[in-house]
Amino acid sequence: MRPRRAVTLAFLLVVLSVLFVEAYASARFSPDASGADDEGSSDSVPVEITRGGPILSTGDGQTRSYRLPAKTIALTFDDGPDPWWTPRIQRVLDRYDVDATFFVVGSQVARHPDLVRRLVASGHEVGAHTFTHPRLSTLAGWRRRAEYSQTQLAIARAAGVRTSLLRFPYSSRPEAIDDAQWELVREAGRLGYLVVVNDRDSNDWARPGVDAIVRDATPPGDSGAVVLMHDAGGDRAQTVAALERLIPQLLARGYRFTTVSGGLNQALAHRALAQNPPASSADRWRGTALVWAVGIADGVLAGITIVFVVVGALAVGRTLLLLVLAGRHARRRRSPEWSWGPPVTEPVSIIVPAYNEKEGIAATVRSLAAGDHPDIEVIVVDDGSTDGTAEIVEALGLPNVDVIRKPNGGKASALNAGIEAARHELIVMVDADTVLEPDTVRRLVQPFADPSVGAVAGNVKVGNRHSLLARWQHIEYVIGFNLDRRLYETLRCMPTVPGAGGAFRRRALISATAHTPDGGRAHLAPGSGGAPIDGACQVMSDDTLAEDTDITMALLRGGWQVVYEEGARAWTEAPVTLAELWKQRYRWSYGTMQAMWKHRRALVEKGPFGRFGLPFLALFGVALPLLAPVIDLLAVYGLLFLGQTQTVIAWTGMLALQVVTAAVAFRLDRENHRPLWVLPLQQLAYRQLMYLVLIQSIVTALTGARLRWQKMQRTGQAEVHSNA
Repeated sequence: MRPRRAVTLAFLLVVLSVLFVEAYASARFSPDASGADDEGSSDSVPVEITRGGPILSTGDGQTRSYRLPAKTIALTFDDGPDPWWTPRIQRVLDRYDVDATFFVVGSQVARHPDLVRRLVASGHEVGAHTFTHPRLSTLAGWRRRAEYSQTQLAIARAAGVRTSLLRFPYSSRPEAIDDAQWELVREAGRLGYLVVVNDRDSNDWARPGVDAIVRDATPPGDSGAVVLMHDAGGDRAQTVAALERLIPQLLARGYRFTTVSGGLNQALAHRALAQNPPASSADRWRGTALVWAVGIADGVLAGITIVFVVVGALAVGRTLLLLVLAGRHARRRRSPEWSWGPPVTEPVSIIVPAYNEKEGIAATVRSLAAGDHPDIEVIVVDDGSTDGTAEIVEALGLPNVDVIRKPNGGKASALNAGIEAARHELIVMVDADTVLEPDTVRRLVQPFADPSVGAVAGNVKVGNRHSLLARWQHIEYVIGFNLDRRLYETLRCMPTVPGAGGAFRRRALISATAHTPDGGRAHLAPGSGGAPIDGACQVMSDDTLAEDTDITMALLRGGWQVVYEEGARAWTEAPVTLAELWKQRYRWSYGTMQAMWKHRRALVEKGPFGRFGLPFLALFGVALPLLAPVIDLLAVYGLLFLGQTQTVIAWTGMLALQVVTAAVAFRLDRENHRPLWVLPLQQLAYRQLMYLVLIQSIVTALTGARLRWQKMQRTGQAEVHSNA
């Protein structure tokens, strides 16, 4: 089991790692000016910086700033590339043969590398605007360096070039640089960057109107300027329209347009800075890995979002089906006119398979023997117990109780031995940890008044519901089992008669053995009183770990009706530790999958089981629980990285859906609603455990491993509870 659990946990870690990459690459940011910090002290900032130009150099230990020559404009665009607005801005620039500098966000470059490639191929320049557009002053030094280097790698992968230009998010004009920002400028200089701020801020991020954008972007007189604009971060239609007016106006005034590096080279009267020199092969390869990582993360999140929608639709659809069909089932059964037919008083054989059940076997047998049905035969099959189970039953001295001892062979083997020894046509199967109410057996066999009924499922309830874990299971039994049984019976495709309390016709059991993969046939003759054919009773199969589901599916394929009797209550012992619960549900999940695979041919057969039963079980029993973790996964992701209010509303809506379903289920089952106060905790803790169990079961099935029977440790605490 440990390797399979390791695979399960490894899968979850991979998903969480991918989501972390997605959260990092998708960090939300506001436009530069709207997110700017209030200016702090600037005592340490040299005057040549605060009164200098917008291009800052500190890399060689000397502090310099540069302005563009007169009548020279460098248009710069921040926050892109954007798949909608960047191409539209580029078309305007290219139409006027204007080169510009685009300060790109690395995560956007990773998502849209073709846009950057086209910009560089058209003669435009790219500079770094960090990878996730954070407020750099709040980050550790290693994070800042990562922001720069990752952006370089993304640019190298997209266009095969690198850049020496860096613009900080939320930066402004030279005179606005304070002491904290100055330290960032010096650090960037040591890393080899020229830091670029601006002379003119168009304020296009605020969408003030085309006239205002043109006015703010136009330099006074004949002065040169680095102009700040945006090609992403929102609706940039005003920016596009402003460029259509700004460029012709400035060209008419004799201005020439250039890139930042081109303007610097003109200011120095010689070529000092190459525009986007080629990147190294190593950077290109590392950039490829980075782009792939972001692409995979984007794809995973998109897939999870689609799954979230599918899960939501399935959950809502299931809830509506349950409310409509289960409610109709309950109203029909509780109608004064309802009757199964004439009272069934035929004798009943009760089979109890037992293996090391000393803790609860006495209470179970007493409750069975004391039933108020006219004629009850109790057969306890001791399957090689080593704790004195058989001796405890014999010591009870009950006249209608017999004990059969056999070597250990498993539950199916014990049930087959009991069926072979049973003297009656009506057979009830009860687990050795289950206590029945006095009228349970009588109620359980009444549906056999209908000759088409082959099996009856009882109403199994948690009898040791004192701990929090047991209360969660109590809620699960009422909602997930008994409410579902009403739905499945209405559709005539109930997939499981529970081993804790179910009744069968002997004839139905015999005929059901024909519906096996090898086309096996009956081994007991009708009316034989249990006499075997071909030497041994083989009604119950050990092909799966869910023999109750296996035989029920076979009955449905054989044309028998399987119904639910809510009044036949059986009180079973639920696991009291997480380890025991894991083992039980692991066996149930894996066994159910085995049974579904074994009876897969029902899909091409006539009958409601193939049309509804198997598809519903696959959809709501496997797919929905398997995919449901995305709700919690996206809830955590949303709380950390997305809008908290929207996330809380969405998760609360799903919880409300669960609460409504639970309230209806408890009302239909006439249960006290007080345990429902632990339902929110169940969604936060218990449900996660069930996710892991199902995932591990699927891993086991895919690896082809055969899981052995795992017996639960009993405490003998099952008891009958009043619903008052």
